[in-house]
Parts: sequence; C-alpha cells; structure tokens
Amino acid sequence: MNIKKAEFIISNTQVEKCPQDGKPEYAFIGRSNVGKSSLINMLTGKKGLAMTSSTPGKTQLINHFLINDEWYLVDLPGYGYAQRGKKGREKIQEIIDFYLDEREDLTCLFVLLDCRHEPQKIDLEFIDKLGESGIPFVIIFTKIDKLSNSRLKENIDVYTRKLLETWEELPLVFYTSSEQKKGRDEVLNYIEEINKSLNNE
Repeated sequence: MNIKKAEFIISNTQVEKCPQDGKPEYAFIGRSNVGKSSLINMLTGKKGLAMTSSTPGKTQLINHFLINDEWYLVDLPGYGYAQRGKKGREKIQEIIDFYLDEREDLTCLFVLLDCRHEPQKIDLEFIDKLGESGIPFVIIFTKIDKLSNSRLKENIDVYTRKLLETWEELPLVFYTSSEQKKGRDEVLNYIEEINKSLNNE
C-alpha cells in the first residue's frame, strides 16, 4: 500500500463523536511507552502525525487519522500507566472499553507488545478479554531492532507458550522496528487486503 495522504481528523473521548461515514477503522493500542506513536508515524510516513514522547501515557484520547481518504487509522490511549493514579487509569479504561464494545466500524485492532519484555499480566488479560468479546485483532511486536535475532526468538517463544495456555490458535503476528522501518509493508499490505475484501462484499 502506498500512503499518499494522512490527515488528522478528530480527537475525543466519546464514541458517538467519532466519524460517522462508515469507513473501516484500524485501531492501535498497547501499554504506555510501547512505541505506538512512533509506529504510527513510521507506517504513515508522517514524522509528526502522532505525538511521540518519552513520557508514558501521552495519548489520552481517541485520535482518528484519515488515510488516502479510504480508511481510518485510530490511535487509542495506552492502558495501565501507573502514574496516572487509580481514577485516571479507570477513566482511560472506560474510554478504551466503550470504543471497543460500541464502535461498529472497528475492522481490526492492532495490539502492540514490546518484544524486549517478558509477557506482562496486563497485556495477557487484555488479549484474553478481546477473545472473549470476539473483537478481531492481531499482535504487533515493536522495537525488534533492540534485540539480537536469537534473543528476539527466545522472547517470542516465551510469549507464544504463554498465549497457548489460554488460546487454541494464535492470532496473526507482525514484527516491527520504527527506527528501521521493519514490518511496515507487511502491516500496510494486511490492511489493504482487508479493505479489498470489504469492497468486494
């Protein structure tokens, strides 16, 4: 997929204020500081499209970006940022849950995991919840440039074994590096394939 146009449309906390034109939406979510904004900027080729920050928990709104006038890339708030406090975390979780439960245009959710860390309870619980809710999702491992190939394989194997404790079949997985632009074509081609199949329906 060639991205010729990527523009910010709206930020909000309420699903009813999201765009109502029926275009497919591909949402990106992960724990705070997983590299979500960098990945979005890498995928779209627009360096400042999503706000990047060394401070976790920067995204606190549902952000819609219109891509090629055809589909929306949605930047969701990161979950589980401890320094927000309990009330702050609960508010963010409400925004996320409401979007995932109520947004009919959500076509696929990309769940980002930092490949450098061992499986985190909060990520595993979130993934299990998606399965229970029947929300279509895939997994993206980020920051693969930070590990050697052997260490990356070890970490992915650990994740795979952990997921297979509760999943009979694993979701599709992508491996990315925002700095090296790895995984960009694979993710965008996957979105393009889905869009083509939707247009043929």
